[in-house]
Amino acid sequence: MLEQEVKALIIDVLQLEDIKPEDIDSEAPLFVEGLGLDSIDALEIGVALQKRYGITLAAESQETRRHFASVRALASMIEANRKK
Repeated sequence: MLEQEVKALIIDVLQLEDIKPEDIDSEAPLFVEGLGLDSIDALEIGVALQKRYGITLAAESQETRRHFASVRALASMIEANRKK
């Protein structure tokens, strides 16, 4: 499932050693609350997503910020961009 792949990618990229994919709520915010990620984490995840899925993300875009709201939002964005 794509959401599980995204969770595993986040854990791998950010080296979150004490977290398993099932520990991450697909609906939980990735920033501030939830996983508590920051802008550097977002950049690292964005680069990893671009490499793995061949998608393009605009760093300062409001749309990109929405996609990074949760794992589910990221998975939906990847799915939508894969079809193009």
